[in-house]
Order: sequence, then structure tokens, then C-alpha cells
Amino acid sequence: MSKRIAVIGSNMVDLITYVARMPDRGETVEAPRFEMGCGGKGANQAIAAAKLGAEVLMVTKVGDDPFADTTIRNFQDHGIDTRHVERVPGTSSGVAPIFVEPSGENSILIIKGANATLSPADVDRAADDLKRCSLITMQLEVPLETVYHTIAFGAEHGIETLLNPAPACAELDVERIRKVTFLVPNETELAILSGMPVDTDAAVEAAARSLVARGVRTVIVTMGGRGALLVTAEGATRIDPVRVTPVDTTGAGDAFIGSFARYYTETRDLTAALNKAVRYAADSITRPGTQKSYATAEEFEAFCEAVDGM
Repeated sequence: MSKRIAVIGSNMVDLITYVARMPDRGETVEAPRFEMGCGGKGANQAIAAAKLGAEVLMVTKVGDDPFADTTIRNFQDHGIDTRHVERVPGTSSGVAPIFVEPSGENSILIIKGANATLSPADVDRAADDLKRCSLITMQLEVPLETVYHTIAFGAEHGIETLLNPAPACAELDVERIRKVTFLVPNETELAILSGMPVDTDAAVEAAARSLVARGVRTVIVTMGGRGALLVTAEGATRIDPVRVTPVDTTGAGDAFIGSFARYYTETRDLTAALNKAVRYAADSITRPGTQKSYATAEEFEAFCEAVDGM
């Protein structure tokens, strides 16, 4: 079976401001540092998988501004197939202002730009290349109809699919994503999708089980410093966390998904891939930034040897 991964989703240019504290409404506060980098949930997941050695195909839209050149070059520098990265005339590329607090926690705004034009027709145009993939990952920074169409495309052609329902979207129709292979929300997204509380570990499991009862095959809940939870009709499995000192949590969820995609497509071992994903996400938050915080395969191997040998 192919180990090739497709990402149908977003790209952004990250505008990262490191703050001593967030300003109150109407207040101006000096910030100590600013950085710019490539991001967007789809691009982040693609870069994480590629850094770990996966063969990755990207289907996305960029604008006709200088940010587009930066984004395409970044994909190519990481060995990602960009045949289906298309420019949209008269449209800006996506941007994401990010505010990082001293604790490492972050607040993010997104302006979708060209990402909002990614359509089901774009998926169909990439069909021949997508059929050579064993897993397609998606997020919600592109139109919902494109997500629904991609899930149906995967089901029709026997390609496994993964949906990261982020950023959280109350309009997402659970009935239309039931054929997805893996649904990977965080706790906030799980609460919105299920309409249930997630204030305890037991509540998180109950909420995930409610989605499985509605027809979703596999729910994987990312729980930050508490690890992850895998829920299927057969039962629930906790994936233990790795303890690290956080520097910047930006992009940790995308690191989790990109690494999961890479290891799952190689081994088909769900639990082992999730253990790798928890470790990769933990490693990513020990460094500032988003994509630049993602380890290569060699760096990640050294991290795993260090934490597993403690």
C-alpha cells in the first residue's frame, strides 16, 4: 500500500508577536519580539510529515502577493509536491497573526484569503494524484463543502481520510463527516461537535463516544499536556503524555497530526503512531515558532531516546 500522504487544506503566513502580556481593550502595550514564518494548519501538517520523511502532496490555494512565493518555496524546500498549489489572481494569501504569552500559550486570528476559494472542483482536478495516496488529511480553514467532498471522495476510492475540525466550527455537520476514517478534535472542538461537557477525563470520553455512536469510526482527542484519547466502537485507549517544559505551544496540534499521518501510513499501527504523535507534539513545544519548531526524523529519534530513557 502507498505511504503517500495528501493534505487538502490551508496555508498561512504566520505573523508572530511575543508579548509580556495581552493588552486590555483600548490599551497599547509594547511587545518584545516579532517573527514571520510559514504556517496554516494544512501547511503545518504537511511540513511536519515531510520533515519526518513522508512523501507529501499539497492541494491548496495561495494569493498573488509576495507571501505566495514564500509559501510555495517553503513547500518545495521540504520536498512537498506542489503541482496542485494554485495562485488566485486578485486575492491575498492567508495570514495568521499569533500572540504568544510568556507561559507559551497562544491566541491566533486567521484571515483565510485564497484559502476560502479552495473548492470541490480543485479536489477533482487532483483526483489522479490523490488516488495514489493512502491518507488524506483536512482541516477547517477551507470551505466546508470542500471538506465534505473530500471525505466522500476518499470513501468512494478506498482512501483513508483524517479530519482535524479546527478551528472549531459550529456549522460542521457531523452527519456529513461520518465516513471519515479519523476525526481528531481537541477538547474545545469536541465540546462543540458533541454538544457535551468536556470538563473531566470521563466527560471527554463520553463526548467522544457520542460521536462514535453517531457513526464516526475513530475519534482521537488531543488533550495537550494530558496526552490523547483514542475512542472506537471497541473501546477507549489513553495515550500517555510526555512531560516537557513548554516554550511555545503554537502548532502543537498540527505537529501531532502530521507525525501521526507519517507513522500511521508507514506502520498501520494506530496506537504506536499515536504514541509517536504525542511525543512529536511535546518536542515541538520546547522551541519557539510553528514549522521551525518541528523536528527532523533524526532530531525526533534523539528526543524519543532521551524521554523514553528517563
